[in-house]
Amino acid sequence: MSLAFASSNGPGMRARAAAVAVAGLALAAVTGALLGKTAADMVVLIGVASGCTLVAGLLGAAVLRALRDASFTAQISVVALTSVVAVAIAAVGAGTAMFLSSTDLYALVVVVVAAGAVGICVAMVLADRVAAASRLLSEAAARLVMAGTDGSGSRPSIREFANLAEHLDEIATRLAEAHARESALESSRRELVSWVSHDLRTPLAGIRAMSEALEDGVVDDPATVAEYHRTMRLEADRLAGLVDDLFELSRIHAGVLRLQLEPASLHDLVSDALAAADPVATAKGVRLQGRLVDTVPELHLAPPEMSRVLRNLLGNAIRETPMDGTVAVEAGLDGDHAWVAVTDACGGIPSDDLERVFDTSFRGHRPRTPSAEAGAGLGLAIAKGLVEAHHGELHVANQGAGCRFTVRLPLVMPG
Repeated sequence: MSLAFASSNGPGMRARAAAVAVAGLALAAVTGALLGKTAADMVVLIGVASGCTLVAGLLGAAVLRALRDASFTAQISVVALTSVVAVAIAAVGAGTAMFLSSTDLYALVVVVVAAGAVGICVAMVLADRVAAASRLLSEAAARLVMAGTDGSGSRPSIREFANLAEHLDEIATRLAEAHARESALESSRRELVSWVSHDLRTPLAGIRAMSEALEDGVVDDPATVAEYHRTMRLEADRLAGLVDDLFELSRIHAGVLRLQLEPASLHDLVSDALAAADPVATAKGVRLQGRLVDTVPELHLAPPEMSRVLRNLLGNAIRETPMDGTVAVEAGLDGDHAWVAVTDACGGIPSDDLERVFDTSFRGHRPRTPSAEAGAGLGLAIAKGLVEAHHGELHVANQGAGCRFTVRLPLVMPG
């Protein structure tokens, strides 16, 4: 490794060096005045010392340039030696100019040589430690670069370091995005807990009130007692469904969902889902329509989970479609994917909410209702998680007087 001598000798460095030199000369003049030296003496001393130091510095620069390919330790040693020699020459030159006695001059030379030798030894030790630290840094940078290359062991280039910097910037961006997603997820969790707590309290409060009325004998006519029993069963079913949804969602989010894949007919799954949803749609006055656009071959699916996806989508469509509206279900092929689309007549979703439809517990701006069919807003989130577990996609878009939810599944499962 060589020092970038030329690159460090820029305008900023020259300005700082000039400032230090001026400050040093001023300090020398002030020190001489305090020691009682005359102006002539100070001019001689400062002139000789500065001239000797400048000559030594120029010689050191020439040596350093000649050794620009030498080791880091050697270059640091040259810098230290140049400083020591400059001080020694300046001291001896100034002493000679001031006409010191031979004894004083010899003593000064001995002191300068001894101090210079020790100073050079110390500088070499420190230079070796700095070089060792530099080598460790270089090796660490090389390992980072090689981690992203083919491991051929070639010397890292400037471009490779630039690529490393870009890669680190990309990692920092991804970490920031992950932090933002985690914050959004935490906010969604808090909102889910609040909404689920409401959905749990509502049926529990009703069950408790009706059970107390039955226990206290407030209600005793057979028709009312039978109605209370039926309502309690419905509320218990609602609670069981909510707990089941929460359990399924927790498996999806925890990544522990394990699908039992087997060849299955997507057409049969759609037909079964339509048959199961027909009584609910009829009770609400909603028409169901089914159409097979293309013949879909058997897919490797987990039938229970995919049936749940279709039930959730149909249930959501029926719930959001007004009386006398129509819910249409279509299936077909699109290249290497099969698709199922459920179209309702909900009136459309605001564009700002389209990306949030599949968020846990999202319900838009509709008022909350205590009806058993309202659920906890988990159906679409569960459907999306189950579709993605099949390496598929679930999208929503406004279409006509409603929304169209489209499930896309690969004809061949990856891996």
